[in-house]
Amino acid sequence: MRYTPAPSSLYSANRKRFTSQMQEGSLAVFTSNDILPTNADGTIPFIQNKDLLHLSGIDQEESLLLLFPAAFDPKHREILLLKETNETIAIWEGTKLSKDQACHVSGISTVLWNTEFESLFMNLMAQSNSVYLNRNEHLRANVAIQTKEDRLSSWVRQNYPHHLVHRSAPIMHQIRSVKQAEEVVLMQKAADINKGAYDRILAMLKPGIMEYDLEAEFIHEYTSKGSTGFSYEPIIASGANACVLHYIANEAQVKDGDLILFDVGCWYGNYASDVTRCFPANGRFTARQKEVYNAVLRVQKVSMDMLRPGNQLHEYHREVGSRMEAELLDLKLIDKTDIKNQNPEWPAYKKYFMHGTSHYLGLDVHDSGLWTTKMEVGNAFTVEPGIYILEEGLGIRIEENIVVGKDGNLNMTSGIPKEVEEIEDKMNSAR
Repeated sequence: MRYTPAPSSLYSANRKRFTSQMQEGSLAVFTSNDILPTNADGTIPFIQNKDLLHLSGIDQEESLLLLFPAAFDPKHREILLLKETNETIAIWEGTKLSKDQACHVSGISTVLWNTEFESLFMNLMAQSNSVYLNRNEHLRANVAIQTKEDRLSSWVRQNYPHHLVHRSAPIMHQIRSVKQAEEVVLMQKAADINKGAYDRILAMLKPGIMEYDLEAEFIHEYTSKGSTGFSYEPIIASGANACVLHYIANEAQVKDGDLILFDVGCWYGNYASDVTRCFPANGRFTARQKEVYNAVLRVQKVSMDMLRPGNQLHEYHREVGSRMEAELLDLKLIDKTDIKNQNPEWPAYKKYFMHGTSHYLGLDVHDSGLWTTKMEVGNAFTVEPGIYILEEGLGIRIEENIVVGKDGNLNMTSGIPKEVEEIEDKMNSAR
């Protein structure tokens, strides 16, 4: 295994956090994701359903989890069902988890083969009052296919039409958004691997290099340190390319005088890092680049201070917008007339800062979490203000990974240089 897994006690505790919020007499069922096809006989590398992973630690296809705290037989209160391996599968794909291995990973003592699912489920549904079904309810989700969760939900509703159905997603959003100590360890490791990658880039960045050569340096550092790769499509955007928020072509040649925006993250132990930095190709910021860069940096520092327990996310984003408005006024990118005539639904500052400042981070890059509740200790967020001036070919974003603490926050990515002087010193000392 590439990474040191979390202890099974984490997953046992996560299941208790979930079942403590279930309706009495209810049964919950979770399924793994599909292996998705590409073309011909090709498939996309398997990515586990993150809710099932959060509750069991099982990172294997064709897996099912049943949680039934009120089951008559204590062995049926937590059940894991797996794909049974055989000699052919072992030769072509490698061996799958044994029952003992799955028990060790998950802390679940009842492990069965998934061929037993339908008869077992019938038995348990006869004892239950209602059933919890799960689906992707992320606010940004745009799912165009029928998923394995969708098919399972349809099958349950068709075969058990008289059972009341509850949604698992609201509970999962709440418990996944509060990171446990064992999760923070894995997230910090992902951030540390990313730091090594950014250090590598600082030492080799120069005019004339291709964006994709820089991308290759990231993936080399990631995989050599136990990461499974990019946690999202990397953005390595020189010059005006940085004004395209999701620029992923990474195909241009870096020019002397360019500022390069790196928005690149990696996985470690199924947890994501998500970091953005901007470095000058020739090792020195121009006066204008420094002026805009420091404006973004000031907004970011204020934003990080506002990530505190009890604060509301929508109020936080509104206040960040006010801070950015003041910076854009000083930069003379907007004026008081623009503000006076602005559409309240799309303020004047949005011309140059058109995205949000923070999102949840964890098992997904844009992790599960409730946007209508107050911040809590253990919430993990990105902080990523930016200014994009297309007419100047200048795009700047700076992003950190923060875990909210009781007395102070943990900045997991603080070791990656972001002060102008620090960046210039490191780049020029390496040349």
